[in-house]
Amino acid sequence: MSTESEVAAGSGAERSVRNHEPEIATGSRAERNVRLGQRLAARVARAEGDVPPPPVQGTLRRTIGLTMEAEGCEAPVGGRCDVVALDGRRIETEVVGFAGERLYLMPVGEMRGIVPNARVVPVAAVRDVRVGDELLGRVLDGSGNPIDDGPALCCTERVPLFGAPINPLKRRPIDEPLDVGVRSINALLPLGRGQRLGLFAGSGVGKSQLLGMMTRYTDADVIVVGLIGERGREVKEFVDLALGAEGLSRSVVVATPADDTPLMRMQGAWLSCAVAEYFRNQGKHVLLLMDSLTRFAQAQREIALAIGEPPATKGYPPSVFARLPQLVERAGNGAAGQGSITGIYTVLAEGDDQNDPVVDASRAILDGHVVLARELADTGLYPAVDVESSVSRAMQAIAGHEQKELITRFRQVYSTYRQNLDLIAVGAYQKGSDARVDEAVALWPRIIEFLRQRQDESVDYDSSVAALAELLNRPANPGGTPAADGDGS
Repeated sequence: MSTESEVAAGSGAERSVRNHEPEIATGSRAERNVRLGQRLAARVARAEGDVPPPPVQGTLRRTIGLTMEAEGCEAPVGGRCDVVALDGRRIETEVVGFAGERLYLMPVGEMRGIVPNARVVPVAAVRDVRVGDELLGRVLDGSGNPIDDGPALCCTERVPLFGAPINPLKRRPIDEPLDVGVRSINALLPLGRGQRLGLFAGSGVGKSQLLGMMTRYTDADVIVVGLIGERGREVKEFVDLALGAEGLSRSVVVATPADDTPLMRMQGAWLSCAVAEYFRNQGKHVLLLMDSLTRFAQAQREIALAIGEPPATKGYPPSVFARLPQLVERAGNGAAGQGSITGIYTVLAEGDDQNDPVVDASRAILDGHVVLARELADTGLYPAVDVESSVSRAMQAIAGHEQKELITRFRQVYSTYRQNLDLIAVGAYQKGSDARVDEAVALWPRIIEFLRQRQDESVDYDSSVAALAELLNRPANPGGTPAADGDGS
């Protein structure tokens, strides 16, 4: 009996299962259809741009030097990715190139703790920086974070790190002289507000000294200083000595010393330009000082060579010479209603070679250059401005007719003496042989005193032109009407 009942119960259970199977199958198909519909709707929304796609994490496959190769993730060139270190820290990197399915990454900061097969997480972040009047008086790193002892920044405004260039037809012309407080530059190489000027010199000739003088004495509402790739000790010296408490109160200093990564050094230069652009858009006259343009080019060279770009001129890949004008063109006068950015860039002439690739490229894209000569510095002349090799391309628009005549005469006298220096030095020149040489010999001691200036001495624009006229025994009229003729620059 028990066996028959068990068999009957089993048969009933089987019939019950068979009766419910269609319902279960039907329910599963319905759930699958719902899930498929949801996924399809999500894909359509992403395709239409309504919802950003979730980041796809990749894997770190290779690290050589400062270059990392990641696989399995997608990010645009210039985008950011976080590499998860062994201790869980996220190391910020930037995408600098790709080959096939692999991304080339460069670290923004320190890369200690990275291990093989580390997770690589793309970051959907906008490249912008914090700006505002709160930046005045502060010293920042290349990421815009303060490195001084001041309070945390509370800036509410943000601007793109790579600002949009101004339409060239909307830029205001350079037609207003700028007083830089240096007699030789004011009188012989007059600068205009919104001009881009290069200070060309070898190492140890006095670039930083002259830059410090121009920082203290130039007439500007805001000063933005970019110390790019230079010695770390120079940062505090520049802040304390060149700027001082009064100068720092209207300045923003961005410091990325030589021990920073090449990516951080370049970012410091871009950040300096972004901050200067913000104040220019507020209608202020900004003085942008960058020391140095050569270190910016060398940082780009390190990155380009690391990802396999072939070198061209003296080890510099072509991308270096594409980056330089992108940086320099961000300075200059703004459109109507905006202020100006007067850019002064130091350029290191390696081995005192004025035909160095970076020097030559900078000379072509800047609005003028001041060359500091080592032979003049060796004689104790500071600032060691080589008048013959220096030029201001804005001089025709801002200097008066009488000042141009004074500059032309000074150059003639200066060049005459330099060309006959060997004969004069050995006593081979006889007085009376050439009236021009006689004049140059008589004026030379006064010329040297005119060019020499102490670091703590400031000479305004009108006084500089008056001193030049007195030197050449001519009356001064620095405010004369600009003439159409004159020596070309």
